[in-house]
Amino acid sequence: MGVSGHIPVLLEETIDALAVKPGGRYVDGTFGRGGHSRAIAARGGEVLGIDRDDDALASAQGFRVVKGCHGNLERIARENGWDYVDGILLDLGVSSPQLDEAGRGFSFLREGPLDMRMDRSGGVSAADLVNGESAESLERIFRELGEEPQSRRIARAIVKARETKDLESTGELAALIERTVGRRGGRHPATRAFQALRMAVNDEIGELERALTGGLELLKGGGRFAVITFESLTDRIVKRFFAAHVGKMVSLQRGGAEWNGELPRVRAVTGKATVAGKEEVDLNPRSRSAKLRVIEKEIG
Repeated sequence: MGVSGHIPVLLEETIDALAVKPGGRYVDGTFGRGGHSRAIAARGGEVLGIDRDDDALASAQGFRVVKGCHGNLERIARENGWDYVDGILLDLGVSSPQLDEAGRGFSFLREGPLDMRMDRSGGVSAADLVNGESAESLERIFRELGEEPQSRRIARAIVKARETKDLESTGELAALIERTVGRRGGRHPATRAFQALRMAVNDEIGELERALTGGLELLKGGGRFAVITFESLTDRIVKRFFAAHVGKMVSLQRGGAEWNGELPRVRAVTGKATVAGKEEVDLNPRSRSAKLRVIEKEIG
């Protein structure tokens, strides 16, 4: 982040909400091109970056960046001598450089192989899923991870098409989906299916859930946790997780009230999610769907 081709989303809002302290320790669990990390460092914070994309790691001059998944951020931080930290940032989803490089296979707008792996050193690709999973499994992926209302039709069309030949490119899959469900409105009909495949290939929901749990354990009392999401599914997960730890006061039959919630206890720094203003959206359309949520771990 922060290099040509990628503009950090909600940059000032995120860094302000993290309340960066000079000399404080901050984990950027999705380092990307380092835009948010540079802003943290500019305010005197010490950054430990994590990313599983080799291209991101290669661009990380001047920063301490470890190859890994943000789901393991607690373990990675402690292996690097950081037992507790002052802040954690997750900027989820796919970065602009990943979308822009056709060979990565993330975008239906660019002809390329059906890959979608953030770490290309191993693991299953989108092509493996599309050409190997059953119709029932593909339907579940599209429904649960893409919230795609036409998940069954798309899954069945894929299974039928691959009887003739494997689906190998982003263009082939996008065209098949468009033929299957038609096109209405401005959104490409393959949008949700591509999102679902990307999330499945990279276990994005599992990584997020592990990062949230581990991150709260890693935070010092008074430390802050900021998460930027781009899909309604991931935003709901973050919103519910944070709300459970914020908890609420519950009235007791015998009188008075007591706090009810998950430990460790936190307070919400952002009430409603912070979203990009018109000026940022005009400059960077990707920011239109971004939502920032931030909590602070209570002391004691």
